[in-house]
Amino acid sequence: MAAAVTTAPFEKTGAGPLAGLRRHRALGKLLLLAVVAAVLVPLAHAQWSSGSWPHALTVDLTQPLTDASTWILDHRDSHPLFLYFFGHISNAVIVSVRAVYLVLLAAGWAGVTAAAGLVAWRVAGLRLAAGAVAAFLVCGVLGMWVPTMQTLALMVVAVLASVILGALLGLAAGLSDTMHRALRPVLDTMQVLPAYAYLLPVVLIFGLGVPAAVLATVVYAAPPMARLTALGLRSADSGVMEAVASLGATARQRLFTARLPLARKELLLGLNQTIMMALSMAVIASVIGAGGLGDRVYQALASVDVGASLAAGIPIVLLAIVLDRVTGAAGERLGSNEHAPAPWKWGVVAAGAVLVALASRFAGRLDWPDSWVVAIASPVNDVVDWMTDHLYTGVPYIGGTADWAAHFTTWILDPLRSGLTWLPWWSVLLIVAALAWLIGTWRTALTAVLAMAAIGVLGVWKPSLDTLSQVLAAVAVTLVLGFAIGIAAARSSRLERLLRPVLDVCQTLPQFVYLIPVVALFAIGRAPAVAAAVVYALPAVVRITTQGLRQVDPAAMEAARSMGATTGQQLRQVQLPLARPALLLAVNQGVVLVLAVVIIGGLVGGGALGYDVIAGLARGELATGLVAGAAIVCLGLMLDRVTQPTERRTTGKGA
Repeated sequence: MAAAVTTAPFEKTGAGPLAGLRRHRALGKLLLLAVVAAVLVPLAHAQWSSGSWPHALTVDLTQPLTDASTWILDHRDSHPLFLYFFGHISNAVIVSVRAVYLVLLAAGWAGVTAAAGLVAWRVAGLRLAAGAVAAFLVCGVLGMWVPTMQTLALMVVAVLASVILGALLGLAAGLSDTMHRALRPVLDTMQVLPAYAYLLPVVLIFGLGVPAAVLATVVYAAPPMARLTALGLRSADSGVMEAVASLGATARQRLFTARLPLARKELLLGLNQTIMMALSMAVIASVIGAGGLGDRVYQALASVDVGASLAAGIPIVLLAIVLDRVTGAAGERLGSNEHAPAPWKWGVVAAGAVLVALASRFAGRLDWPDSWVVAIASPVNDVVDWMTDHLYTGVPYIGGTADWAAHFTTWILDPLRSGLTWLPWWSVLLIVAALAWLIGTWRTALTAVLAMAAIGVLGVWKPSLDTLSQVLAAVAVTLVLGFAIGIAAARSSRLERLLRPVLDVCQTLPQFVYLIPVVALFAIGRAPAVAAAVVYALPAVVRITTQGLRQVDPAAMEAARSMGATTGQQLRQVQLPLARPALLLAVNQGVVLVLAVVIIGGLVGGGALGYDVIAGLARGELATGLVAGAAIVCLGLMLDRVTQPTERRTTGKGA
């Protein structure tokens, strides 16, 4: 039976009953959709002959949202809701962040570095402890010690609040099917909604400053914790749960003695993802007064200072890598059922950190010495200036980066945008329905069509298609490069090891940092926004592709080799088909990540929805920002449904 399965890809016909059934099933869906279109399209054309979205089907939310914004601004200092609820939240956030910041300053650079090294040593081992110490020392050497402590203080409070909120939501979703169904669309929206879109309402309620930055970070970083907590609780071993129940344990006892211990690996993974999301938000939150490293990066972006942005971006990357490695190692230790360090060992860690902090205080060495700072901004800017002078334009035969950007805009972005806006609105909905239904179910198609139609109802049809053209172009480039690099890495362990630190840096580097070098090389416009999106999304596509190809059943590969299949045949007819779920996930993640950066590309001339969101935030226009943000959510939801097969479809493949 196994031989028949593995030799089938090398038969000339390549067709079997299952393949024919799939084709007929897809053809049946298309025929049914064609029948529906044949009835509805003439009616729509007779009612609205124009190809653009009908004005009669739009809803103007400008006035209601403007009225809401005005009411908030007028009552923010007097209404009891703000004085006795939001005001207390704001004060609690300010006090918490300030307390953590003062503790970090009191510990001094030596105490903080020692504490980081000792904690990493107890949790993850000596090697990662050395990495943690080196990371904090580099932050000081770059002259970013105080901004790093500001960011770390905000991070501690934001991550703690995100973990508590996410764990509570995940607990409710993990123990109740009703709550799970109710929270799923909320979490989907929180993850798809770009950060810029909800900065505006947060600023309206809390004003500019640390409270708004912390709460925006919590909204952005809590969903991973909620999802993974719910996953861990819902996937607890049923046999263990039945055994605990048979012993007469109450619901609370079953939760604390069985469910939570069984879900500890997922809980720690949720903590890991929450930390990474919060760090990625640190730069964006600087727009509304977060301060710290993010503010330095944002200021560098405003002046196109690549050196200054790199000096502030490197500490963020180092913090992200250290926290990722330490929490990941702790998760692996818990997953292998290794005993946690004894409480007295944690006491030794705390005592060691306190002793180092006291020693530095008595020695008068709390602040990082200025003589130990190495300024890298000027050398980096010199390199960038050289690249701009020699690579921007006039390079023989291949042209310069400005020429590439102009050609990419003229030959790809402009035709793609013109083609999408030329299509009648009903044809766009039909294309979305066909793609979503082919890869999923009728519910998937209905969700995608409704999301796309909502964009038209909001009155931002053309800007959304402009954004969609940039996303499609960036995704196409990302997938071509990502699949090629991922395939090469899957076939070469050495290449994968070489790529890992590069991918780590690219994944943890803040989104804003990508915009600065691409603007320096490609000038202002849609092309640099696309380039930044490609660089940001590429690591995820490469990683998922590599992992998917490496996890292909070794027996299938061995059978293919025994049949005399060449390397190319093994790849095309065995690895790629069997890794199809992973490849589709890579496409999905590429789309989501590209969309996030294309929106931020509005800062560098990307235009479309990104510009509307940023302009709404800059001018305090709730209607402009929220309508564009809602359109982005709908666009992301549509792209998610079109690129990710449903569980029903995926399980059907193996039947």
